[in-house]
Amino acid sequence: MKSNVANLDRIIRIVAAVVLAALFFTGTVSGTVGYILLAVAAIFLVTGSISFCPLYRVLGISTK
Repeated sequence: MKSNVANLDRIIRIVAAVVLAALFFTGTVSGTVGYILLAVAAIFLVTGSISFCPLYRVLGISTK
């Protein structure tokens, strides 16, 4: 698994994940939309943490 996410991209993903999770857990966003945003936050957190995005690989994109 070759890294395809640059440091700035990683930081943006992790910050976005924290913001989305905060919106959900503070009750600002709830219901189905809240759960979708929470799932997106989890994906951002994982891809930011491991520096690999499977969608980037499929699309042939690399920010590294």
